Amino acid sequence: MRRLALLALMVCAAVASTAGQQTARPISLDDLARVRSVGDPQVSPDGKWIAYVVGTIDAEKDKRDSDLWMVGWDGAARVRLTSTPESGESRPRWSPDGKYLAFLASRGDEEEKKKGAQVWLLNRAGGEAQKLTDIKGGVADYAWSPDGKRLVLVVNDFDPASDPEKIEGWKRKTKPPIVIDRYRFKSDEDGYMTRLYSHLSLFDVEAKKVEVVTAGKYEDTSPAWSPDGKQIAFVSRRVEPDPDRSTDSNVYVIDARGGAEPRALTTYPGEDRGVPAWSPDGKWVAYFQAEEAKYYAYDQDKLAIVPAAGGAPKLLTSSLDRAATGAILWAADGQSLRVVVEDDRASYVAKVPLAGPQVEKVTSGRRTVSSISQRPDGALALLAGAATDLPDVHVLENGALRRVTRENESWLSAIRLATTEDFTCQTKDGTVVNGLVAKPADFTAGKKYPTVLYIHGGPNGQDDHSFDFDREYFTAKGYVVLAVNYRGSSGRGAAYQKAIFADWGNKEVMDLLSAVDWAVAQGIADPERLGIGGWSYGGILTNYTIATDPRFKAAVSGASSSLQVSMYGIDQYIVQWEQELGPPWKAQELYTKVSYPFFHAERIKTPTLFMGGQIDFNVPIAGVEQMYQALKSIGVDTQLVIYPDQHHGLRIPSYNRDRLERYVSWWDRYLKQKP
Repeated sequence: MRRLALLALMVCAAVASTAGQQTARPISLDDLARVRSVGDPQVSPDGKWIAYVVGTIDAEKDKRDSDLWMVGWDGAARVRLTSTPESGESRPRWSPDGKYLAFLASRGDEEEKKKGAQVWLLNRAGGEAQKLTDIKGGVADYAWSPDGKRLVLVVNDFDPASDPEKIEGWKRKTKPPIVIDRYRFKSDEDGYMTRLYSHLSLFDVEAKKVEVVTAGKYEDTSPAWSPDGKQIAFVSRRVEPDPDRSTDSNVYVIDARGGAEPRALTTYPGEDRGVPAWSPDGKWVAYFQAEEAKYYAYDQDKLAIVPAAGGAPKLLTSSLDRAATGAILWAADGQSLRVVVEDDRASYVAKVPLAGPQVEKVTSGRRTVSSISQRPDGALALLAGAATDLPDVHVLENGALRRVTRENESWLSAIRLATTEDFTCQTKDGTVVNGLVAKPADFTAGKKYPTVLYIHGGPNGQDDHSFDFDREYFTAKGYVVLAVNYRGSSGRGAAYQKAIFADWGNKEVMDLLSAVDWAVAQGIADPERLGIGGWSYGGILTNYTIATDPRFKAAVSGASSSLQVSMYGIDQYIVQWEQELGPPWKAQELYTKVSYPFFHAERIKTPTLFMGGQIDFNVPIAGVEQMYQALKSIGVDTQLVIYPDQHHGLRIPSYNRDRLERYVSWWDRYLKQKP
């Protein structure tokens, strides 16, 4: 009887599984508005709760929002803490006694919002959130003192131009002229950069008084209190005579009082960064050290510690040859630290002993992890996700991951998702290149599919085993998607990242084409139906690739450039231009070399759709306008789409939807066989 019952259960399970597959549907653009983005988990001091942020989209209002939630450590209880569609909440941080949860938000009428984001407090005992700070310029970041009596704030200088009617000598609604005298004067999202900076201030929670700690022509960020509450470590770029001309930032320590002078803990001629982390005994400060200054676009951060009293730093992960990222967490005994390590299409939590040299993997598998936060007993809360699963809050205890939130389960469980697999190929110069191939849910082996090479931006980044809506949507429309970690990508070591320094559009194109050759040789890709596309550096590489190889039948190039000399002075990368390529008047040949898609536009035969944000200061819209004009002039089928009032990343939900719709529509026009 028991065997019969077991057989019956197996039959029922098989029937249920088949029925589930039949009722599941492909992902659609309507699902964009169903995605709930989970971020910034923070464990309460008693270890019983985890606060986190959930980002959502209101399709009807065409707006994004973010609210605070918390979930019990065991995952049993889940509580919504804020519900304010007119203002998003971010950066939840528990008071040391656990009685309050602070956060940042810009609430109130228009006059109040002009001041910028402020710190608000939620009392764990109940009631509405109370506004704590009221500072012109707004608060960009903050941290509680160990005794909970003070906050250290990162305060933005107030911009008088945000309230022109109150400017002495102007006093009218019209915005005043923008006067610029800085070397680096553009920043996407922030716009034109005037003499406004961010500095540290102390805030007395009970008295609600502000005391300025740092000042000057410097950006002071990432503050962290010493365990005894007497000092604050922070990161700043203070290279004289002009910090704008350098990427050299260092870790500083300053007494937690007004009028104190900062003291440099590090002097490395490159970026020392991250949120500094004090050892439990206050004797060490941990931070990340990047590559030397000229390689800042190809940084691979190493975990380092430096004596808090001053002295030589010690690199802890130099032999790892992988990037350490995110929060830095000390063990209670001060003998090891934990960070996240980025590693070849995945990431993991690592334990790094002070004695070295072996780094221990704490998590494993083809997944991504991020945003680690520590409980008093050393257990972690973090975000974990995979190619078929959006990031959710998990806890890591006793060496095992356990999921405690399921923010997207209700809609994602009804979707037929792509199969995402690792692949490896080799280029003609012998380089091993790794990537991902995403296949439609109904993929049939032996059948050749229209295939798109979808190129990630950066280049310092990687395609990994995390949920990618774009990939899922393209596969749902019948495409195989190749996601290639070309040279210049992260996750493969410093030499791999720096291989394209001052040599753009060469080795990366070789790597990308080798991946296409692999897919064709495997019988996956139809060589007559190949497409290509990407955004930012992915769009730039799209231009380089179609100017090299005519086999692609359709291309989509977003937020890209090709006439690179024309980007000098109009984007936000002036330091990189001069450190990597040099000033154009001294390096004309090199600028011409890396601009070959424009100067050899006649080689391009691929119909290409260009897109970009109208006010993008990262890769300005001129980049796609120039290539559109070039292809239009030589008679190649092309189109230009400009998203009004958008920066490098499209913020308005309907524009992001439109972008994906246009990708597929353009590819369909040239890659799908007509009936």
